Amino acid sequence: MQEPEEFWASIADTFTWRKKWNQVLNWNFEEPSVHWFLNGKLNITENCIDRHVKNHGDKIALIWEPNDPNTAVRKFTYSQLQKEVNRFANVLVRNDVHKGDRVCIYLPMIPEAVFAMLACARVGAIHSVVFAGFSAKALSDRIEDAQAKMVITSDGLLRGDKKILLRNIVDEALKSCSTVNRIITIKYTGDKVNTTPLDRWYHDEIKTVSDQFQPQEMDSEDPLFILYTSGSTGKPKGVLHSCGGYMVYADYTFRNVFQHEENDIFWCTADVGWVTGHSYITYGPLLAGATCVMFEGVPNYPDASRFWQVIEKHQVTQFYTAPTAIRALMVNGSDIPKKFKMPSLKIIGSVGEPINLEAWQWYSDYVGKGNCPVVDTWWQTETGGIMISNLGNIGKHIPTFAGKPLPGIQPVLLTPEGKEITEKSAEGLLAIKFPWPSIIRTTYGDHERCRRTYFSSYKGYFFTGDGAKRDENGM
Repeated sequence: MQEPEEFWASIADTFTWRKKWNQVLNWNFEEPSVHWFLNGKLNITENCIDRHVKNHGDKIALIWEPNDPNTAVRKFTYSQLQKEVNRFANVLVRNDVHKGDRVCIYLPMIPEAVFAMLACARVGAIHSVVFAGFSAKALSDRIEDAQAKMVITSDGLLRGDKKILLRNIVDEALKSCSTVNRIITIKYTGDKVNTTPLDRWYHDEIKTVSDQFQPQEMDSEDPLFILYTSGSTGKPKGVLHSCGGYMVYADYTFRNVFQHEENDIFWCTADVGWVTGHSYITYGPLLAGATCVMFEGVPNYPDASRFWQVIEKHQVTQFYTAPTAIRALMVNGSDIPKKFKMPSLKIIGSVGEPINLEAWQWYSDYVGKGNCPVVDTWWQTETGGIMISNLGNIGKHIPTFAGKPLPGIQPVLLTPEGKEITEKSAEGLLAIKFPWPSIIRTTYGDHERCRRTYFSSYKGYFFTGDGAKRDENGM
């Protein structure tokens, strides 16, 4: 790409900015230091919600499909989403959460998890979502590292035929945490909770707050969220993403990889505790004004047809899941998906790990019915969004090959000594030689760890830690 800064500026121009940037990019991979859209002012939630309310407030933003298929589906228009997020934002402020504060979100896959994330962004607080399957020790480590002052949780969660008492896990975690001064608990399963002086019930809090809220003005480089990945030393790494660059890239990748159109229904099966849930349930689809399905359950509950039932029920057009889920469903054979026509599907996607040939073929044949391109997406928590993938129906698709880098992304293959491999057909270490808007800004509270982990191995490159194979066509 000849003019990457001009390219990204043209994409950033499509968003609502309170004040436009005065410099597109300033970067140095040695420090490392990367700043996009310098001195631009915005609030990402105005782009996720408010601008869509003006144009199509009655459009469905979120469809919540519960764990139990007999439980009622919940749907929220963009106008309703705005009110829910505003109420939650007012609850945060009333409980002393302000710009720059860290808030830990430890919730099931319920709509309130999305409301909580957006409410944090609306007030300028930094959210740290912790997967609700993690132990008290893992939760405690993340709360302590982020120095979170609030935990948002629920009494319990439902996953398949299991019930987990989340609030009890929070109690255990907080025995070794000193920074939390408020717990907001959402009453969901109805299980008994032993409350403390730190506790407030969410349903009580929202009764007396307004559904109006003026979003906090943020700088493009202000932190948006911390998301922890497992560290090789045992201590989790808090990957930090910023407001402006992440916004631009989440929207860009969602629209292009999934070839989003106005009336599409997008479904990503990930949990919001992972980066996939951040970028392709919460931020990417909402930035694009899309309708997104949020699923509480698991692929094989009550039986192995659940995914296909949900696709037909909600007329899903793009379906995005992990090879692990595909392989788990393959065990039951092809007869189950064969019973479902799923005519609405246009694109099916894979995320989280390389997909093996057998799973790719089964997915394409029995879910995509041979008519849907498979977007096999490569990216990481640290990249913030998809980096290498086919773009929907555009370009050639080769089983088990992710595809070409997205426009604006400059990957290279390196030898172990750090020399770029220029041959078309080659194998090597995967690195990126030019920043993109949603590149990791730091590891929270330990910038040296960020430098050492991603930027010190090969000078002048972001090193992914992965190896890759490139064919003669650049796939």
